[in-house]
Amino acid sequence: MRMQGRRESTNVRDMRGRGGAKMAGGLGLGGLVLVALFAYLTGGNPLNAVLNAVMDGGGSGNILTTGGGTGAAYEPTAEEQELAAFSRQVLGGTEDVWTALFAEAGRSYEPPTLVLFTDAVQSGCGGADKQTGPFYCSADRCLYIDLSFFSNMRRQLGADGDFAYAYVIGHEVGHHVQNLLGTLGKVHAEMARLDKEAANRASVRLELQADFLAGVWAHHDNARFGSLEDGDIEEAIRCAEVIGDDYLQKKARGYVQPETFTHGKSASRMKWFKRGLESGELSQGDTFSVPFGSL
Repeated sequence: MRMQGRRESTNVRDMRGRGGAKMAGGLGLGGLVLVALFAYLTGGNPLNAVLNAVMDGGGSGNILTTGGGTGAAYEPTAEEQELAAFSRQVLGGTEDVWTALFAEAGRSYEPPTLVLFTDAVQSGCGGADKQTGPFYCSADRCLYIDLSFFSNMRRQLGADGDFAYAYVIGHEVGHHVQNLLGTLGKVHAEMARLDKEAANRASVRLELQADFLAGVWAHHDNARFGSLEDGDIEEAIRCAEVIGDDYLQKKARGYVQPETFTHGKSASRMKWFKRGLESGELSQGDTFSVPFGSL
């Protein structure tokens, strides 16, 4: 991506090498599905991982206290510092794009905060560690990223490149957009009333829409800043492919169980991201009215 000279967002809380903010809260939907996703990667039971996360999180709540780590011994590598600066630039781009798109619809965009952490963090949705991967917490409207995720993504999944990393951030910001529009809360409440398989299907629809919204952001970011270079789209498509439920289950278990999918098949994730990227039109992203088999 062409990011030279791009502004860096100031909506960032850098908790790397320090104790995180101690918060009370139930794990938000974005956190739940990512806990399940990374359980696949490690060969664990996704349902048990989600249940444990919910048990740890408790009810809804807000920030209570601040953790006690000093971070005196923490020394980020040059690569990590570059990734941190890049992440701040990508977040700045999402702010510019979504502020404009919300304004066109007569609404105000309230940007999320990016929290950078190492190893473990306490969010408004409960505790998480780097095995959880990047996640969005609706309780505190923050995105959480341990930057080592990007090197793990390259090493474990073969997905690499700056636009692949940007896609990950764009997807989590997509969940924030869903939260602002009321979609996230509505689907989360619906899932609580459904049986497991139906709840998984609702989660898939939500995740595919977040992929679509990441594509919408990328479309408009490129139109504004000429940010995409040769090979960038292929990087993001490869990333979408290898984080499909079928790909991850096959990698971890050797077989797939479609009824347990929470994010969508690789083909579906690529399809909806590309639809957003090519159209840039929010009206094209209704994943909830499409027959499930056609997603």
